[in-house]
Amino acid sequence: MRINLPTWLTLFRIALLPVMVAVFYLPFPGHNITAAIVFLLAAVTDWLDGYLARRMNLTSAFGAFLDPVADKLMVAVTLFLLVESHRGGWSGILMAVTAAIIVGREISVSALREWMAEIGMRATVKVAFIGKLKTVMQMVALVVLIVQHEKAAEALRLYHIGEGLLVIAGVLTIWSGLHYLRAAWPSLSADGASRNGSA
Repeated sequence: MRINLPTWLTLFRIALLPVMVAVFYLPFPGHNITAAIVFLLAAVTDWLDGYLARRMNLTSAFGAFLDPVADKLMVAVTLFLLVESHRGGWSGILMAVTAAIIVGREISVSALREWMAEIGMRATVKVAFIGKLKTVMQMVALVVLIVQHEKAAEALRLYHIGEGLLVIAGVLTIWSGLHYLRAAWPSLSADGASRNGSA
């Protein structure tokens, strides 16, 4: 199997995850800014690999499988880092609950899409605008929170902005999840005989 350029970019995005984790914790000046830059670089490769795959017709089954895995790993790992660094208090509870909602939705929608693909209805739960809006809001919130994860007093206002954006992303996460569930509900609620076309 030959690995094409978009898939190499996806693999590069996965390889950036341990780099971001290390930079997030290393105690050097500007480590938070550096971690945010690494996250942004990963986010750019997410857009770029999809663009190149469509523009240059470089799609592959392996790439189609790996791309959403890389996306979910990037978001989940970042959320775990932020939750771990904000333990205690209402702020920590809010961060943990929002992270649980986002990660739980990603797992649920992935399982839903896999099941719909098995019955030949994958197009029913294709990515919608609300899902794309959720992703943009989520990425902006995560960048802000990575930069301000130490919650320095002079930057507390920006941290609260990041918190607010993440909560909005959480609401959009629920909304988009319900959108996909509604689209798939006719297939989910049908009995086995109906799906198989038998009486």
